[in-house]
Amino acid sequence: MTSDHDMVWRHCAHLGRVLLPLVDQESWRRARRHENLQAWGIDTAAGERMIEIFAALAAHAVALDASLPAAELEALPLKVVADAATGKRDYELLAGLPDTYADDRDGLAVNVFRLYVYKGGQYSHRLTRLSTELRHALLVLAERSPVPSPTCGDVFRRAAEAGLPQ
Repeated sequence: MTSDHDMVWRHCAHLGRVLLPLVDQESWRRARRHENLQAWGIDTAAGERMIEIFAALAAHAVALDASLPAAELEALPLKVVADAATGKRDYELLAGLPDTYADDRDGLAVNVFRLYVYKGGQYSHRLTRLSTELRHALLVLAERSPVPSPTCGDVFRRAAEAGLPQ
């Protein structure tokens, strides 16, 4: 049986996975993101994966801070996640993570993020740039939303409507 804590992480990881495909519904956004990543010396595929895991970590940190059970994660406002992406220290995003991950790619990406945090220097600078890109992506989704204060649940519903994998 999966614990509630593990379910919170799974929902947060799902948010990270659907974020960029939803933003990329306007194709020029993907091209702009790729240009930014290349200008910063970040491999495009690796950078996008780091943005995904960054989104999961930010949502997870906010959910833990608020003691949200998995069933209430859908009510988490996107703006709060965006604020955590740039407002929390990188190492704060690593607190309370699961010991194991259902998707090994998540565990690997978290470890890469952890390595960036501990190495500091240029890696810390990359995380700052990625956090800004993540915040931008979350705010783009929020601006597109027909509801005034969109939540993670709104993103999950849009992802389902767009046929993105669950």
